[in-house]
Amino acid sequence: MDAAMVTAVAALLGSPVAAAAAVYGSRAAARAQREGGIIGGYDSLTGRLTAERDKAERDQAAAEARASAAEAKVHALEAEVERLRTQVVQLGGTL
Repeated sequence: MDAAMVTAVAALLGSPVAAAAAVYGSRAAARAQREGGIIGGYDSLTGRLTAERDKAERDQAAAEARASAAEAKVHALEAEVERLRTQVVQLGGTL
């Protein structure tokens, strides 16, 4: 075999190897890109869930504050009713 024949055989054998390497590299790049997208989506979801949780906690605290204020008003009204009943009885009325 002369040098031209060796070069031709090497080129014929090298082409499929190069093609296989390109396919493998392409798959690896696609997998890395897909995993990067998954991680980015996970980070985005985590951020949204954290923000939603924080808002729910703020809403719950506000609702508890409103309930506490309403409960204080109810107690004040009950005390006022009891005071008025006592006053009615003292003035000679009946309940």
